[in-house]
Amino acid sequence: MEFLSSCASSSSSQRFSFFNVQHQNTLSSRATVKSQVLPWNFSVVGLGRSTRLSADGRERTLGCNCGSNRVLLFRQFWRYHSCLASSFDLISLNYRYVFNWNVYQVNFRRIRSSLGKFRQRFSVKLARVMVCVMLVMSVSSTFGGTSSQALTEENLLFLEAWRTIDRAYIDKTFNGQSWFRYRENALRNEPMNTREETYTAIKKMLATLGDPFTRFLEPEKFKSLQSGTQGALTGVGLSIGYRTNVDGPAGLVVISAAPGGPAERAGITSGDVILAIDDTTTESMGIYDAAEQLQGPEGSSVQLTVQSGPSVKHLDLVREKVAINPVKSRICELPGSGDDSSKIGYIKLTSFTQKASGAVKEAIDYLRSNKVNAFVLDLRDNSGGLFPEGVEIAKIWLDKGVIVYICDSRGVRDIYDSDGSSSIAASEPLAVLVNKGTASASEILAGALKDNKRAILFGEPTYGKGKIQSVFKLSDGSGLAVTVARYETPAHIDIDKVGVIPDRPLPASFPKDGDGFCSCFEDAASACNVNRLQLFSR
Repeated sequence: MEFLSSCASSSSSQRFSFFNVQHQNTLSSRATVKSQVLPWNFSVVGLGRSTRLSADGRERTLGCNCGSNRVLLFRQFWRYHSCLASSFDLISLNYRYVFNWNVYQVNFRRIRSSLGKFRQRFSVKLARVMVCVMLVMSVSSTFGGTSSQALTEENLLFLEAWRTIDRAYIDKTFNGQSWFRYRENALRNEPMNTREETYTAIKKMLATLGDPFTRFLEPEKFKSLQSGTQGALTGVGLSIGYRTNVDGPAGLVVISAAPGGPAERAGITSGDVILAIDDTTTESMGIYDAAEQLQGPEGSSVQLTVQSGPSVKHLDLVREKVAINPVKSRICELPGSGDDSSKIGYIKLTSFTQKASGAVKEAIDYLRSNKVNAFVLDLRDNSGGLFPEGVEIAKIWLDKGVIVYICDSRGVRDIYDSDGSSSIAASEPLAVLVNKGTASASEILAGALKDNKRAILFGEPTYGKGKIQSVFKLSDGSGLAVTVARYETPAHIDIDKVGVIPDRPLPASFPKDGDGFCSCFEDAASACNVNRLQLFSR
């Protein structure tokens, strides 16, 4: 920016004094002024903006008396020069904010936006830091005296079991105790220096829940449980459970004996009570400890003390590999002649293994190929097995309808139902046979068929196990069987310790095998005779 001033001499001759003022466009708030005085008799041509200054400095014009007294002239000039420099400060500031405001406004907005983002990110990072600090304090508080020490491998296995129960167990009050406080106390006080000590600490923890069906499985027991659900087991062929009534002898009740197994051949039947195993009383023994004692190497022996009715028997049984074939079928042909003869398909389902639903479908296809026009599903002495298989078999017989309600402490949590996509036998007449050995998944199936009016139930009230367990594998190969829910039938009936009530009783002498079942239809004079009308009519 340039300023050009002119002054008139007393002789009216034009002489010029030129000031070259340069503005440096920097971020400094004060401009730099450079002046240059030219000879008074030097004529110049003004470049840029010219401003005429008055002698008194008003209107920001510089006037000078160009008489002979050049000293006075110089003093006046210097005074106005100072005035000009001071004025130029304001001019430079105005110039910066007026002519360059758009540029600085954009920069200011960017700076303000950056500051806002910085504050936001800083707040988030600060919050994260605070959360981490709180977590560290929580862990330190949890482990108390062990906070300065790293968790051992045994501690981690115990915590893995604790978390499994915390997530899956049905009772979120954990039998009325603080589950987190138990963890703290156990990590402080329970010895966990060896794997056996850790297993003991886990078992002690589970015992506080007061649930006999939630238990710990060492690696060998867990492997044995898996092999049992896959259809093979080495033992005496017994399914056992807790007594559901307070009357009678103390011990474990026989739910069922596997057909053709050592126990059945020795005459053990459903409802018998096992008083002792190898001279060890079962009065306070858990069913899983008892099952472990009943199983063993093939060819080894085990001694049982069994009460059947009023009599007590001492039996010596030899363990053998019991192949569990879950389904047996037979065709029963009722009296008649030619095309008028009626055929009933009999299906005996002994357990819910991994292949049970597929075996039932194969049996239905086989019986249909032989032109049966009604079915009898025998669930007597079926102590259960895999819950999903029970649901899948119910879908085979049901077109549509609820199969079971899964409930926790807060009510219904899940619903299993049939949409008809898996149904292959939803129309033929169906009768279901049950007894006190019908338990767990068998009761789910029987309750679904009864409440949906798909079948008529015959027999006696079932065992009454209305809780569902899931098996969880831990990192070292051991496992936990955890009660995860209870169930209700489609009519919202809780069968735990009550059982499914049948529609009609069966004759006391009604046989449990397929051959005997068919004979009751074929011989009208037999004591167990049940005709077709009685079997399938409501």
